[in-house]
Amino acid sequence: MKEHWWKEAVVYQIYPRSFNDSNGDGIGDLQGIINKLDYLKKLGIDVIWLSPVYQSPNDDNGYDISDYYDIMDEFGSMEDMEKLLVEAHQRDIKIIMDLVVNHTSDEHEWFEKSIKKIEPYQDYYIWKDGKKGAPPNNWGAMFGGSVWEYNEERNQYYLHLFSVKQPDLNWENPAVRETVYEMMKWWLNKGIDGFRMDVINYISKDQSYPDGKKEKGEKYGNGAPYFINGPRVHEFLQEMNEIVLSKYDIMTVGETPGVTPAEGLKYVDEARNELNMVFHFDIMDTVDVVSDKWEKDRLDLFKMKDIINKWYETFKKQGWNSIYLNNHDRPRMVSRFGDDEKYRRESAKMLITFNMTLPGTPYIYQGEEIGMCNVQFESIDDYRDIETLNRYQKEIEKGREQKEIMEEIYWASRDNARTPVQWDDSENAGFSNGEPWIKVNPNYKKINAASQQEDPASVLKYYQDIIKLRKKKDNKALIYGNYQPVLEDDKQVFSYLRKYNGEKIFVILNFFGYNWEHNLEEGIIDYNHLELIISNYEVQINKKDTNFSLRPYEARVYRVK
Repeated sequence: MKEHWWKEAVVYQIYPRSFNDSNGDGIGDLQGIINKLDYLKKLGIDVIWLSPVYQSPNDDNGYDISDYYDIMDEFGSMEDMEKLLVEAHQRDIKIIMDLVVNHTSDEHEWFEKSIKKIEPYQDYYIWKDGKKGAPPNNWGAMFGGSVWEYNEERNQYYLHLFSVKQPDLNWENPAVRETVYEMMKWWLNKGIDGFRMDVINYISKDQSYPDGKKEKGEKYGNGAPYFINGPRVHEFLQEMNEIVLSKYDIMTVGETPGVTPAEGLKYVDEARNELNMVFHFDIMDTVDVVSDKWEKDRLDLFKMKDIINKWYETFKKQGWNSIYLNNHDRPRMVSRFGDDEKYRRESAKMLITFNMTLPGTPYIYQGEEIGMCNVQFESIDDYRDIETLNRYQKEIEKGREQKEIMEEIYWASRDNARTPVQWDDSENAGFSNGEPWIKVNPNYKKINAASQQEDPASVLKYYQDIIKLRKKKDNKALIYGNYQPVLEDDKQVFSYLRKYNGEKIFVILNFFGYNWEHNLEEGIIDYNHLELIISNYEVQINKKDTNFSLRPYEARVYRVK
């Protein structure tokens, strides 16, 4: 397996709006990020994934871009962005930016000219005539309603898989692709170190645009089979790689909802020259009912084991994976996979042990390193996420009880991940000296970075320690090692071996809030040669005894010599 810097990196995602506000307007900004670079350096991360900071009217918190060559006023200026690059690079921290090119904002100059059929922008977007006064097909949009919006001036419908203010670009048009590639080169030449590509597997659509299958009682059909991993997506990405990506030593990761391991390999197979890695969503589904993200379910550990095994077995010879348990679109991992009350510290530490010891590049989401939790605002008026607000309105119109809907929002809303980072116990958690754009989680007095800085038992200190551990030269098995499942039939513990060049590391994790005991048989692990290298509990171990007893959410990592 080839070694690359991006395989060895630890990535930290920053959602700028909620990270750190430097000027008191209640919105995080680029100067706020610069002010926290030393904190991130001490944490031990190598790469910042910067969620969109481009110019945007903010219909979808920056994922609706109106100018790829400018910075959103609320975040600062291009000079601030250039300073961030310099300051980060001086600390040996790389920066990758979000590449959002499935769609733009409807306020982008390209779209405004496309409406007027001004060349060369006439076919930059997907325009279709209606059918007998109705939209071109029955597809439903991700945020509710139809994917089609009628424009009176042009007398046609345009496609928007997401918000009505996010028209999809027409990747069938070579001029669109060329324009996108020029923009990518412009940013790479400015010094960024790669891209996280938003819903990149949506860019190619079935050009026949057939109706989607309707579920009983649903108004709209499912168009996903006709745009997820569409007919030309790999052709487009190979072209992008040849023209842009291959010319730079960079990191690329594609967000690919709905991708299977076999399909995912097509994106990351080194011989195919597309992307370095992808984000898949399979692990997220282990705590969601697959058909409805809003419906809470118990963690299915067997399902999680099966997912890890399948992705590893598919990728082990030709591809590379990414590992994450939360991001700006997903609620807090300690609230979903752990226990955010009685065992918050223990489960937060166990989960990052999992994240840092599986095969693939690990991603940390801001605030995760201090064990931030989901939030429960009393009123829907305190929520800001367009998906959440649309869901609430839709369910109210169905006649459902408000309390029942709010329980679903507490579980699944994207705003769970978007409350401001809790820096200290001062007003607004030290995020801003103005009124934050979204309320701070009320638990900030108890959970904040300042209180954890010098606490040897804190979640933050454990993150620092395990990142250091992953980077030690004699622990390369944690990065490049083979993955061998252990105790696959156990319903409570997730355990595995990592092996590389004679190194062997054994990981055992209790995923639940009660004790576990087991006798490991001879031949699985030689207990005469076990060395505990990290745990989230103080552990006294008899190395000659094969009987294991783990406490709630306990994590142990051993070197096997």
